[in-house]
Amino acid sequence: MPRRAKTGSPSTLPSRDEVLAFIASQAGRVGKREITRHFGLHGADKTALKALLKDIVDEGLVAKGRGKLSKHGALPPVVLVDILTRDADGDLVGTPAEWDEDEHGAPPAIVIAVPHRPRPGDPVPGLGDRALVRLSDGGGPSDDPRPVGRVMKILERGRTRTIGVFRAVPGHGGRLLPIDKKNVGRELSIPEEAAGDARDGDLVAVDIVRTSRFGPPVAKVRERLGNLTSERAVSLIALEVHGIPYVFRADTLAEAERAEPVSVGQREDWRKLPLVTIDPPDAKDHDDAVHAEPDPAEDNAGGFILTIAIADVAAYVRPGTALDREAAVRGNSVYFPDRVVPMLPERISNDLCSLKPREDRPALACRVVIRADGRRKTHSFHRIMMRSAAKLAYAQAQAAVDGHPDGTTDGLVAPVLKPLWDAYAALKRARDDREPLDLDLPERKIVLTAEGTVDRVVIPQRLDAHRLIEEMMILANVCAAETLEKHRTPCMYRIHDAPSMEKLNALKEFLKTLDIALPKAALLRPLNFNQILARAKGTESAELVNQVVLRSQSQAQYDPENIGHFGLNLRRYAHFTSPIRRYADLIVHRGLIRALGFGQDGLTDGQAAALSEIAAEISAAERRAMAAERETVDRLIAAHLSERVGDVFGARISGMTRSGLFVKLDDTGADGFVPASTIGGDYFRYEEGLQALVGTKTGETYRLGDTVTVRLVEAAPVAGALRFELMSDGRSGLAAGGRGAHIVRKKRDDGFSDGRRARPGDKPSRPPWKKKGRK
Repeated sequence: MPRRAKTGSPSTLPSRDEVLAFIASQAGRVGKREITRHFGLHGADKTALKALLKDIVDEGLVAKGRGKLSKHGALPPVVLVDILTRDADGDLVGTPAEWDEDEHGAPPAIVIAVPHRPRPGDPVPGLGDRALVRLSDGGGPSDDPRPVGRVMKILERGRTRTIGVFRAVPGHGGRLLPIDKKNVGRELSIPEEAAGDARDGDLVAVDIVRTSRFGPPVAKVRERLGNLTSERAVSLIALEVHGIPYVFRADTLAEAERAEPVSVGQREDWRKLPLVTIDPPDAKDHDDAVHAEPDPAEDNAGGFILTIAIADVAAYVRPGTALDREAAVRGNSVYFPDRVVPMLPERISNDLCSLKPREDRPALACRVVIRADGRRKTHSFHRIMMRSAAKLAYAQAQAAVDGHPDGTTDGLVAPVLKPLWDAYAALKRARDDREPLDLDLPERKIVLTAEGTVDRVVIPQRLDAHRLIEEMMILANVCAAETLEKHRTPCMYRIHDAPSMEKLNALKEFLKTLDIALPKAALLRPLNFNQILARAKGTESAELVNQVVLRSQSQAQYDPENIGHFGLNLRRYAHFTSPIRRYADLIVHRGLIRALGFGQDGLTDGQAAALSEIAAEISAAERRAMAAERETVDRLIAAHLSERVGDVFGARISGMTRSGLFVKLDDTGADGFVPASTIGGDYFRYEEGLQALVGTKTGETYRLGDTVTVRLVEAAPVAGALRFELMSDGRSGLAAGGRGAHIVRKKRDDGFSDGRRARPGDKPSRPPWKKKGRK
């Protein structure tokens, strides 16, 4: 499309189709400025363009995010890509490592541009690699619609190590059944001399030693990981599948061991300030400590002086060192039910940087003065030496404030804990005025036995002690972002975009089934979602509404360009408070050191220039950690329930597709699937507008949020999958014939010989798979 010339005469406003065509033609996102410049608009046309853009966004014709527009499913300029195959021309082709197929459909194919004569040091990609790619407008034939990407950095080479289940083949060694779903059906051959001590059914790690065009690849058992029912094996499945490094390099460990404690030097000496750490009882590293005292200033009656001290990891992990390089690759620590895969070696994370009680530790401290209403008056940052007065657990601190101190907290209540709780009361007033998104989703925690298997699933009580630390950390994070902006220093923001139009439309349809209206998209604020949650509170659908609202939200990520944080309702926000376990926080620490002249170990020019690439890497690392943690929990629960096949459970319908229902068990929160083909003798059709499965003949209806009784039919621990059968009837409804159609209630065989209905906890007198007519 030709660009319109800018002349002295009034320009013509482009049509809707012209604007849509321009947005679709651009790689990545475009803003009003780019559209105005392209069409040569000025004066009143700019106002008319604003109205036009608002209309096409409201109609869902384009996606709006981070203040800019794009065609739906558009890729960002820098994207993490898995290089999976070659096309007919021999070009490498990849797909985005992170892609929401539910929202955008099938992932796009990206042609990887490889220079014919790469310069020394240039990354040369290959099949199986994971790489950071910068997209361009094109580069291939004009009729090739695929985006073209240039590799900026190779993050992971195609791996020759994998894990799977060893299946013995008598006289011929064995074969490996891969765990990774991407490799299902791609078995490996293991010769007898390469099987080691692996036994049939073991989980093993293997090295691929030979591949050929004919026959399966040949592998050698490197390590026997044990039985699939053990927690260690289940964790390793997730680590291997997602390519999460869990063994530190030798040079990284050596560098950590050589580290010496930091002295006071030029730091401010705050060792007499009684800062305390408040963490979970099983925490091994303590990277934040807090203190509060009433502000003595006459013009701030009822106000407080807050101190949030954070471990000074930057003093030990310098840019470009082995520790820094490996921390950047890991991106964050990963937490499983009985183990932590740390971002930094224990010498750093659990020793030199951990704010242990009564030991000198270097820290970056944020000192904030707040008013009686909890709003900030001033803040400042300091590079200090501190000495924690005590290490407290959440419940321990809460009990002391509630009048039940123990030997550790007895002398801390009046001078330390009471002022902290008073300051929290003020911060809570400011939070309530800000009205962030207030989801109420209980977090379930798996409690393991001494053998590493699941004992039970509990919902820990959420205390004011948790909320106190949360609010103080949010406050420090905001102060960090504002300070870096003030000093014009690059910042790694934590951004959270507003929900997309597609997700809002899906939420709107769901809320209609509950007679709850969703305001117009252009007016949505966290307050609007809170009003929806308030309407559902106390009802049977409360937990489900919270979950569906959560699903409607965009995913938070890291970015050097700020768009604010929608969920927290904050204009600027950065992660500053957990540098032991998040690389983003370490970057922010280095930025503050550079901005405030705290030393020579601050953010380098090279890192400042590469923040976009770093943001993409650590955002992807965060998502893979979340997936690994979630899948491990699913596998553990599936293993735990595998001994209860045939048992009956209470559940709630948490989702649905044309192929069946997803259910969430009441007691453990485990997720499972009920195939539509197994629901009685009717044919059930999916009614998207009603968020329901409806029987074609009977009109029997199962809706999102309905309470149901289900029976466990199959548990697959390796896949972390559970399959259920519905044991309760759905809602009465109208058959396909329309109003007044006859409702036929079907009979259901519960597997109980006395004919009674199944209830949660019951066991049938005969297994469900031995019902009449079932194979």
